[in-house]
Amino acid sequence: MERKKPDAHLGLRIDRTLHDKLFYVARYEGRSGNGQVLYLIRQCIQAFEAQHGPIPLPEEDDKAE
Repeated sequence: MERKKPDAHLGLRIDRTLHDKLFYVARYEGRSGNGQVLYLIRQCIQAFEAQHGPIPLPEEDDKAE
């Protein structure tokens, strides 16, 4: 049985104007602020991998160090 990986936390400091505009766009698109950030990160990774190929991830044993 495969163990589910726990979610990771990312703290982010941004200026108030950028924050407010991000949340405006998120509401407009029907997402939470967190959902919008995740959407944008996924879009960035998808574009990167389309250009450069899949990003290799470390094996489970390597993460324990």
